[in-house]
Amino acid sequence: MYDIRKLSEDVIYLGCSDRRLALFESAYPIPNGVSYNSYLILDDKTVLMDTVDKACSGQFFQNLEAGLDGRDLDYLIVHHMEPDHCALIEDVISLYPEVKIVTTAKSVALIKQFFDFDIDSRVIVVKEGDTLNTGKHEFVFTMAPMVHWPEVMVSYDKTDKALYSADAFGSFAPINGNLFDTDIDFEKDYLDEARRYYTNIVGKYGTQVQMLLKKASALDIKVIYPLHGLIIKDNISKFVEKYDKWSRYEAEEKSVLIAYSSVYGGTENAANILAGKLADRGIKGIKMYDVSHTHSSYVLSDAFKYSHIVFATTTYNNGIFETMEHFLHNLAAHNLQNRKVVLIQNGSWAPTCGNAMKTILEGIKGTEIIDDSVCLKSTLKEEQLSELDCLADKIVLSIKESDKVLQTVG
Repeated sequence: MYDIRKLSEDVIYLGCSDRRLALFESAYPIPNGVSYNSYLILDDKTVLMDTVDKACSGQFFQNLEAGLDGRDLDYLIVHHMEPDHCALIEDVISLYPEVKIVTTAKSVALIKQFFDFDIDSRVIVVKEGDTLNTGKHEFVFTMAPMVHWPEVMVSYDKTDKALYSADAFGSFAPINGNLFDTDIDFEKDYLDEARRYYTNIVGKYGTQVQMLLKKASALDIKVIYPLHGLIIKDNISKFVEKYDKWSRYEAEEKSVLIAYSSVYGGTENAANILAGKLADRGIKGIKMYDVSHTHSSYVLSDAFKYSHIVFATTTYNNGIFETMEHFLHNLAAHNLQNRKVVLIQNGSWAPTCGNAMKTILEGIKGTEIIDDSVCLKSTLKEEQLSELDCLADKIVLSIKESDKVLQTVG
């Protein structure tokens, strides 16, 4: 049975949610599932905005048939050639052989890599500023390379003042009946997964996101239709503000993230004691993760959120314990910048992980190492509590100094 939703007078939601998939892109846990969004515009000409993942193909084609209600399909606009959005292009062509595909030149090359049909005979290649008039609606195309693939574009519907944003402004979240951000608590129930989506999927490409935001700022946007997650109406300015911070690698919270790995509990104990000392000094909202237990995508998301990060780990095979090493490389790969960090190392006979952590972190732009002097030998000793006191004082001072800088700039 079809499952379509009317979004406006002539825009229909055709998407679906996959709650069985455990890992998005075989990498990121999605315990609640993920949505694949596709939209149909019923104008003088009919327009399909992207397709969905193969996992939802049965539902999608029932939806598309019901949405068209006997009409033919005139245009398929392809914003992004990742298979979770383009997997069904060839099937759409089989059902609607006269359909024209509207996309970028770089997408054409990717279509030829993914499929074997004759794209050249049916493609309308668009570039920056090109338009498509379908009757009542006029779509303006804007290039968004590396947000987060090189072929990406977005579409602005001048009639509805709607931005079809491809993978921008998406989220790791299924559609649970409610389609719009107006129907949920955006801050409480949505923002964390939107941040985790951004930081892990798009986060490396801050410069390119800034370019897209600059282009979008010239548009009068009343609604955002992303390819994943809720449709955004009420929280456009708030979401844009978050994207601006994330893509500038600016922290949202002046607080502390403590990321640790611990084999036999000695490092974990020191991390817990430090957290308590920070709390006693008035630091609120401290976040702690055991990187051996929590998937790195969640820790990375909060690394983008917090201004100060403590890395505490043990020496392993004369280097960094493997889960912490993986996380540090993940930070570097996602281009996190401008964080103030503290290092705590442990080593029962040859503590060497501290210098190895420094080597990775010093390659990350804007990293400031506040302190790396605390070295445990298996367990924290009574006489080392003063070292943690000193460490906590340095972190608190750094946070206060950061606040003063912000106030001066403001």
